[in-house]
Amino acid sequence: MALFGLGKTRESLLGKLSRAVVGRSTIDEDALDALEEALIGADVGVDTAVALVEAVQERVARDKYLGEEELKSMIRETLLESMAGQVSGPAPIVTPGPHVVLIVGVNGVGKTTSIGKLASYHQRAGRKVILGAADTFRAAAVDQLKIWAARVGVPIVEKGMNTDPAAVAYAAVEEGVARQADLVLVDTAGRLHNKVNLMNELSKIKRVMEKIQPGAPHEVLLVLDASTGQNAVQQAIEFSKVTEVTGLILTKMDGTAKGGVALAIASKLHIPVRYVGVGEGADDLVPFDAIAYINALFA
Repeated sequence: MALFGLGKTRESLLGKLSRAVVGRSTIDEDALDALEEALIGADVGVDTAVALVEAVQERVARDKYLGEEELKSMIRETLLESMAGQVSGPAPIVTPGPHVVLIVGVNGVGKTTSIGKLASYHQRAGRKVILGAADTFRAAAVDQLKIWAARVGVPIVEKGMNTDPAAVAYAAVEEGVARQADLVLVDTAGRLHNKVNLMNELSKIKRVMEKIQPGAPHEVLLVLDASTGQNAVQQAIEFSKVTEVTGLILTKMDGTAKGGVALAIASKLHIPVRYVGVGEGADDLVPFDAIAYINALFA
């Protein structure tokens, strides 16, 4: 439960589910509508919500009454089935290193902060980490990453503002090889409003990285703000059009009632959620576990 900071989502979802069935001797159309509204309100996604309501309808056709606890148990089991086999949690680290990770995301989602937390996570696991400050066009992005590098005690490669992002990425990977680092985490811009420029920039970054480390980047992580609900889903769709996103980081899970967005993304895009942000501290980025997540929703 606390692992994913799902308190607000759980309270919203379970409260609405309870109101949908309380005092009823049968699950009628009104109850099904209320159930669908509760699920959509938690941002599990329309497709997931409809599938769950249809499953409830089938069950009601067999068993005339479905009580509150049975309803919650059934939804939980259906979600567990839908997430069966869903890859989640950190990806395997490529060896010999460095394992190069490119991090993308629009401004304001907590991208740079997530990189700092990710560096802290891997450093606590005993890995040598280097940061690359290649988001060189957003005001204060480089300075913000420098602060995080100092905070968690990892080296950073930066060339200041308004420099070529690909040159920074190249230098970061070069430094990673020279220092025999385990990971190189590269912060990049997220100017999604200009998809052609973003696509060209990311393609250039990938080309120069691969000159030093074959297969780099080994991961492209997209950072999304869970509190934006379906807007986060849309961002994932749009970013997938300009680059191959291999995993997701969901931020602000602890402060939103829309934590069901992880289900919506899994259902719609089949992109694994790697980590979730559950607070402001350096250690408040935790590996995602799909089964534990669903269990926490119905704890």
